[in-house]
Amino acid sequence: MFLGEYSHTIDDKGRLTIPAKYRGELAAGLVITRGLDHNLIIFPLESWHQLAEKVNNHPFSDSKLRAFRRRIFSGAADLEPDRQGRIVVPAHLREFAGIDTDVVVSGMHSYVEVWSAESWASERNTLDASDDAERWDDLGI
Repeated sequence: MFLGEYSHTIDDKGRLTIPAKYRGELAAGLVITRGLDHNLIIFPLESWHQLAEKVNNHPFSDSKLRAFRRRIFSGAADLEPDRQGRIVVPAHLREFAGIDTDVVVSGMHSYVEVWSAESWASERNTLDASDDAERWDDLGI
């Protein structure tokens, strides 16, 4: 389970150190891809395979699903952390998310998001400024 947020940096070789708390679940491998909010998403391999299976169970004729496939699968990279718990984030993904050096790695229970520090600050400000709990009423929680 991935919880919490951690400030990290990406070095000049494009390496990101995975937070120590997350390394066990990602040690066997992971997939990193474009997120839905100009961020990146890291999936443990098992979660990635579950997502891929769900997507593959839908008809190819669905144009929204084809667009989702393109966004998620075309930019994805399967990686294994090195002994220091680092991964090399591909340049095209860093560019997509506007990531230069400072990042926030944020646990989302079953996956991890990676944001540029600036984008995460903006996202957090938006969330923190909103007291509109009604927008979550339809979630049933």
